[in-house]
Formats: sequence, C-alpha cells, structure tokens
Amino acid sequence: MDSHRVVFVIFPGFQILDLTGPHEVFAQAERLAPGYELETVAGTAGPVRASGGLGITPGATIEECAGGRIDTLVVVGGPGRTQASADRRLIDWIGAAATRSGRVAAVCSGAFLLAEAGLLDGRRAVTHWGSCAELARRYPAVTVEPDPIFVHDDGVWTSAGVTAGMDLALALVEQDRGAETSRAIARRLVMFVQRPGGQSQFSTQLAAQRPLRTPLRQIQVWIADHLAEDLSVPALATRAGMSERHFARMFTAQTGQTPAAYVESVRVEAARRLLESTDAPVGAIARGCGFGTVETLHRRFKRTLGVTPGQYRHHFA
Repeated sequence: MDSHRVVFVIFPGFQILDLTGPHEVFAQAERLAPGYELETVAGTAGPVRASGGLGITPGATIEECAGGRIDTLVVVGGPGRTQASADRRLIDWIGAAATRSGRVAAVCSGAFLLAEAGLLDGRRAVTHWGSCAELARRYPAVTVEPDPIFVHDDGVWTSAGVTAGMDLALALVEQDRGAETSRAIARRLVMFVQRPGGQSQFSTQLAAQRPLRTPLRQIQVWIADHLAEDLSVPALATRAGMSERHFARMFTAQTGQTPAAYVESVRVEAARRLLESTDAPVGAIARGCGFGTVETLHRRFKRTLGVTPGQYRHHFA
C-alpha cells in the first residue's frame, strides 16, 4: 500500500474523543491495510490537557512539522476552540499546512479553526449541532449545513459532534482503501452502522424530547416495534389508556411533536435504514414501515428528504 501521512492538530481544551476516535479508525486501517503514518502536533511541546483533564503529549510542535507533504490534515475540536481560534500562530500554520495537504478535515468544532484560517470560505460545512448557528454567524462566507453528520466539499471535510468524527474517518479510509476495509473497521470497533455523511445528526428518537410519563415512553418504544400496525391517535390513545384528546395533548407537550408527526418521522427513519443496509424491494419496505404503498413512501420521502426512495438508496447504500 502507498504511504499515507495523517497529521492531527490538538490544542489546550480539545475534546479527547475528537482525537482518539478518528485516530483509532486510522490505526485500525494501518493494521488491515498498512501504509498509514499517524502524527499528533500542537502549538507547544509537552503534554496538552484535554477538556476532560487527560493529558496528551504530541509527537512534535507545529514548527517541527514544517515541510513535507501531508496527505490528511485533521483539526480536532473542543471547548478550547475559542482560544485556539484566536491563536494566530496556530491558525496561520493550519492555513499554510493545508496548502501541502492532500485533504483537510475538521472534527466537530474544529471547523471554527478551519473557518478562521479561511479554508471554509465558499464551501459547505457542518459542526456540532449546538454550534452551527454560531459558525454561520461568525463566518458568513461559509455555507453551514446543520443536519449532516459530515460534509465533503472540494477536498475539505467537516463533521458534526464528537463521534461523527469516526464516521468521517471511516469515509476517508474508504476513499483510500475501499469500502471493504472501511466496513471491517466499523465491525472491529463495534460501530452500529457505518453512517453515510448525508444522514441526520439526530435519530427521530433523539430529536424528540423524552417524555416524563412512563406510558408515553412505552408508546414510543411500541411505535418503533410495530410500524406496520395502526398507529393512529385513537389506536395509540387506547394503548396508553387515555382519551384521544388527552393523549394527543400530552404527547405533543412532552415530546415536542404531534403523534402523527412523530409516527411519520419514525417510519421514514426506519425506511432510510432499510434502504441503506438491505436489498429489500421498495414495496416491501413501504409495507413493513407502515406506508402501505410505494406511492405513499415516495410522497413522504420527497416531502421530508427531497429525494425518492430509489434516489436515496442509490446515494447512500
């Protein structure tokens, strides 16, 4: 295999998982398909304390990393990114290093450092969901897409929060070594699924507020396990032991979504997973997820995702 140099940039207050997650993906790739050379650099010598208190000693300072080609430059994020973004010496080095890098990536709020270096101007990017609005406000030349788990635009990659950095790293390994190697790493690391970049940062269950009342939490679980059944308000209210009006009012108040909107979101999400991970016919997916017909599934996908089920499968499977 060709040699591939990966350089991670850390700073005081970085998020430890932003480094160790992607680093381990590349380390696994080195074991399966040798050729990766992993380095960690920082603005100063000696241990660099992460936001959680752990200290990491980089292999070199940014000055010692001068010269020579970098195949993948990865800038991590973390609570210390505000101070790091104000460090002109670090930002200037990142900008200069990008010119000798085959590709540049930022994990989570590391996108702020890329933006400060001007590397995201005119490009699409993503960061942690809680910081997307700030990134868009501070850097208007950047097109911030708040939903995807990672974005690739003309050699520059950015990811959403924390663990999405591992999904980004898997995509980079797939670009280098192929899908088989990337999937093998995902299995080794017991990652539930190798998620495509266009997937949402949130599942429907995570996006919805967690109900305080146990019957409503049980209804959410039951919905996910019985998508092909009658999930109308009357049916769900009966199962919850409430009147229809009371059930609808309580469900909306405690989840932030109406029962109908929640059910449709869960059904769409289930259909997405099946389109990504199986070869099941679209008709079978439509019936199994409670849409009944392919036409209904098409309409729901077009309305919520802007593409047909076939287009979604072609892009993400």
